[in-house]
Amino acid sequence: MSGAVEAFDQYAEEYDRWFDSPDGRILFKAEVEAVRVLMKNLGKPFLEVGVGTGRFAKELGIEFGIDPSHRVLEIAERRGIKVKEAKGESLPFKDESFRAVFLLFTLCFVEDPEKVLSEAKRVLKNCGGLIVGIINRESSWGELYMKKKSEGHPIYKHARFYSIDEVVKMLEKTGMAVEAYSSTLCQPPSEMPYEEAVYKGLVTDAGFICIRARKTDNSGGE
Repeated sequence: MSGAVEAFDQYAEEYDRWFDSPDGRILFKAEVEAVRVLMKNLGKPFLEVGVGTGRFAKELGIEFGIDPSHRVLEIAERRGIKVKEAKGESLPFKDESFRAVFLLFTLCFVEDPEKVLSEAKRVLKNCGGLIVGIINRESSWGELYMKKKSEGHPIYKHARFYSIDEVVKMLEKTGMAVEAYSSTLCQPPSEMPYEEAVYKGLVTDAGFICIRARKTDNSGGE
């Protein structure tokens, strides 16, 4: 979505500052922990597709990142991430370059999510892990972001939000084997969010869902 790229270029600093707000710190901590519980036994090197300003990458020890927005990459690079300006639909890496790939809030902003997943699979080593993090459309948080979209939010008006089932079906169509979930943001959105535990497993009405899928010998690797 070229509009999304332009929006992130224009609002990069403002977007990044949100993570330092009281709400941002609490929500970010929960989301990071939800990703972290699925990272066991995932070897490096790591790649984040849609690395943004590098907040997640730095916190999770992800060394490499791509993003089509030049402005966010400047911030990510200052955080020590090795970055390349590129789209998820066409990753500038050789086959089987990474042991783990991360797509955190990225699918909702890409033009062709299935192509992005296919490319992530291509650059994964065999038995490598893919972690996808989404705002669950079928949750109170999904409703909030859909409302932001409908009201013309400068960034979220460019987003498409997905249900858990839709993402799982895309992963399976790509030939990835879904093997684990984590969930958080079970509290409803409010002006005073509180620190929340991460659940190992799928909570279908949680706001933030992480899905780990695996590239295996029989998953149609290229």
